[in-house]
Amino acid sequence: MKRFASLSMLLCAVAALTSFRSKEAGPADFYIVIEKHTYEMQVYDADNTWLISYPVVFGNKDLGDKMVQGDRKTPEGTFHISSKRIHPKWSRFLALDYPNAESYAKFNERKAEGLIPSNAKIGGEIGIHGTWPNEDFAVDQYQNWTEGCISTKNEYIRDIFSKIPVGTKVVIRR
Repeated sequence: MKRFASLSMLLCAVAALTSFRSKEAGPADFYIVIEKHTYEMQVYDADNTWLISYPVVFGNKDLGDKMVQGDRKTPEGTFHISSKRIHPKWSRFLALDYPNAESYAKFNERKAEGLIPSNAKIGGEIGIHGTWPNEDFAVDQYQNWTEGCISTKNEYIRDIFSKIPVGTKVVIRR
């Protein structure tokens, strides 16, 4: 009986200290597609199954591809979430790896073609974030207000922030 009690206590201790959670999501478990023309951000799983859509807004009303620093346009291409942080103004911030090699190639090609000035800068600090406090209406009214980032409602960015890991692929297209 004493042996049974000791064995039972040992099994209880092991069970209490062992995590039975499933593995945490990794960057290959999801990807995000941002469609500028429909003002939507769609989240997919690794099997290409659509999971959820969120409304979003951008910087410039013309929805063109980012050309230079300060044009308030959202870049188009394939990026990855490079970091995540709490943001004092916009709730949460998922930084994108803009500019990346694809961005620099387009930028340099446009410079060579004379489409942008030779002294122009490419810009940076692009990400997905919330809105100013109590200004989620900007998303409902499709008010493009950012400097080139993607903005969604604060409740949505908190949800994305908690589920989507660093390294996740983000495709932005017109």
